[in-house]
Amino acid sequence: MFFLPYLIGVITAPLAGAIVKPLVRGTVKTTIGLALQVKKLAAEAAEDVQDFAAEVSADFAAAEAETETVSKTGTQSEAKSGTRSVAAPRTT
Repeated sequence: MFFLPYLIGVITAPLAGAIVKPLVRGTVKTTIGLALQVKKLAAEAAEDVQDFAAEVSADFAAAEAETETVSKTGTQSEAKSGTRSVAAPRTT
């Protein structure tokens, strides 16, 4: 009976290998698939953040340009209409 554990190991080792190898392969394949999906989602999220940042930058640039126009022309309504009021000539 000294060889019984050895005999059991010799018989079950190939069976365990046949069962474990597909499980490990499936686990690795699933993990790689999930990692690729996460990478894709992260890239899409980064693109969305970049788009949002570009929109905000454009809004700030537009607001700054409007502020500069207002300071040059005098009032915001004149800046929007593109006209500047001119004082009437004095008559004496």
